[in-house]
Amino acid sequence: MKRRDLPGIAHTTSWFAALGLFGWLGHISWGSWWAVGTFLIYGVLYGSMSDSRWHECGHRTAFRTKWMNDFVYYIASFMMFREPEMSRWSHARHHSDTNVVGRDSEITIRRGVPLYKSVGVLVGFPAIPSELARWIKNARGKLSTEQIDFQPKETFRTSVWNARIYLTIIVCSIIVAVLLRSFEPLMYVGLPSIYGRWLLILFAVTQHAGLAENVLDHRLNTRTVYMNPLSRWIYWSMNYHIEHHLYPSVPSHQLKRLHMAIKDQLPTPYPSLASALREIVPALRRQAKDTSYFVHRQLP
Repeated sequence: MKRRDLPGIAHTTSWFAALGLFGWLGHISWGSWWAVGTFLIYGVLYGSMSDSRWHECGHRTAFRTKWMNDFVYYIASFMMFREPEMSRWSHARHHSDTNVVGRDSEITIRRGVPLYKSVGVLVGFPAIPSELARWIKNARGKLSTEQIDFQPKETFRTSVWNARIYLTIIVCSIIVAVLLRSFEPLMYVGLPSIYGRWLLILFAVTQHAGLAENVLDHRLNTRTVYMNPLSRWIYWSMNYHIEHHLYPSVPSHQLKRLHMAIKDQLPTPYPSLASALREIVPALRRQAKDTSYFVHRQLP
């Protein structure tokens, strides 16, 4: 559980460096077919990779120093189109009441809902438009019902200023695009939250989808999936998700060690992302019609 600054600094530096590199390559290749592949990579770095940075820094386990966690957290929240203060406390409830219907607001795929609607939610519709509407409301000094429910009162003013800063960045990006008569500026800010979200969907759906609801044992409602080094870098080792839910104060760079220490007490990990998806997709199709169905995990 010991927090350290160096692993977080090294990891975040590599992320920002990759964003800068592919952002520059996208600029110099703009107008050619090379830009398509370049922005696909940039989009993943922006729209998918920011989710695990939002997550780890929201737990304040990425760095020992509090302001470093918060600095990266607010940046990643903007990239994910999330109100940072509400989502911090919403995620705390997600850990307290994981997959508990009516309590866990992060249950994105619900039983009895057609699969195409669930995919729409994962892609960001209507989540991103509704979050943008929340930013606009906050910028006017008003709070949503969810914020009043989740957030401590002392964070309300922070939400107002977060929204004003975030909206200013979006508006400035649009103005630059209009002045330059080019779509390019929006490929760097705003749109990557949508077109770069696809890998996040594949990763995030493995966490809880199709598993038991309303149980207190995290081994029954959460998955651990083995991934290759590149995927673990992108996902910041959140593939060890049972371990994270059992011990959320353990930094991501220690989750593999934690897994090795307790794996004999956990369900068998999925050997790959593909193997997990082969179970999840049929389960979600079945749950769309049979709300009583869920994947039973075998405990040791």
